[in-house]
Amino acid sequence: MVKSARAKRMEKHHKRHKSSGALNLVSLMDIFTILVFFLLVNSSDVETLPNAKDLQLPESIAEEKAKETVVILIGEEDLIVQGAPVAKIADVMDMKGNDIPALREALKSQNDRVLRREAQDDIAGREVTIMGDKEIPYRLLKKVMATCTASDYGQISLAVLQKSSEKLDSLQAAR
Repeated sequence: MVKSARAKRMEKHHKRHKSSGALNLVSLMDIFTILVFFLLVNSSDVETLPNAKDLQLPESIAEEKAKETVVILIGEEDLIVQGAPVAKIADVMDMKGNDIPALREALKSQNDRVLRREAQDDIAGREVTIMGDKEIPYRLLKKVMATCTASDYGQISLAVLQKSSEKLDSLQAAR
């Protein structure tokens, strides 16, 4: 069958417009590039404390963010420095005095690895952060803090959950 010129032209036109539209990837790549740069710039404002699901930290209205320091985690059974178990809580509670030798040795070994170069020589600049459940005994906390001081750490911080100041204002107004 011989087709007329008009039929050929219409068939060619239908074939050309029958194919699906192409996706323009240039705009999509621009959006993802902007998103990646945004995430890179804003990722430096993260908390540096490890996540301990079984701990309930006390609340505070402190505005200052945590810095990268040596972290001591007081768990239910173990005393952990930078993720490595150091001593059992039961053994620490049974010790006489406020010194925990295993914790002192672990803290001294952290001096070269974790601390900033300026803080290695300056005892007052050395920082340690203690993470513990809000229900831990004061006697245990006192032993840990005394051992940190004996290990030449000048600044001791306690990890807390940040509480909004509006909550505090409404609680004080209710009293």
